[in-house]
Amino acid sequence: MQKITQNTLDSILLFLQDEVTKRGFTQVVVGLSGGIDSAVVVQLCNKALHGNIQALLMPSLSSSEASVDDSILLCETFGIHYTLMPIKDFDATFCNLYKDHTKLSRGNFCSRMRMATLYHVAQMEQRLVIGTSNKTEIMLGYGTIFGDLACAINPIGNLYKTQIYMLAELLGIPKQIINKAPSADLYHGQTDEEELGYNYNEIDLFLESYEAAKGDITKLRQYDKDMVETLHKRIQNNAFKQKMPTIFMDLKY
Repeated sequence: MQKITQNTLDSILLFLQDEVTKRGFTQVVVGLSGGIDSAVVVQLCNKALHGNIQALLMPSLSSSEASVDDSILLCETFGIHYTLMPIKDFDATFCNLYKDHTKLSRGNFCSRMRMATLYHVAQMEQRLVIGTSNKTEIMLGYGTIFGDLACAINPIGNLYKTQIYMLAELLGIPKQIINKAPSADLYHGQTDEEELGYNYNEIDLFLESYEAAKGDITKLRQYDKDMVETLHKRIQNNAFKQKMPTIFMDLKY
């Protein structure tokens, strides 16, 4: 796994400055969950845009108190402006209207309500929405389409999860955020690695090999057969999330 250096950090900061400016904006908005990915993105934006960032804390009914506490800790550590905009009423309405909901469907709904809130603030305050999904999540489809996967710019989408930890160290992200178990906080007690079935070190090494093999799993004999089949299937089944909607073009008159 390629190491993240100060040069990497500097290039990401320049990327953010250039891309925000190209779009005619000076300010951005980011959803802050209390996890390491959003913490890293918020601080990247803070450094790149000299504080012209709004962090939104959007807990649902099932969000842990620690998520909010860690989000506030990050903002207070770096002097970042934040607003608490809970989505608990949306969450409650969904649960009341759709009695047959599952944990996953409810989690996806809350993810989309957070993104709707981010885009509302973006429109009202002339800000760009910045994404917080890393390369590992994107490759595995571990995200909600039109939810947390939606954004105008993503500064960490080409970094594996393990590289996010390296970047977090460079940025001085508080240790209690770095050391906590990764979680999308979609429902109480949910953790990424338990849901995925493997830890991120194992997953990232596999994904790096998978990319090098261009998806040819016959070249991945060094990995456990079940792991290859499970992750390959997940990548294939979720590839659609990385594509723009297909538009019919072959018009005949």
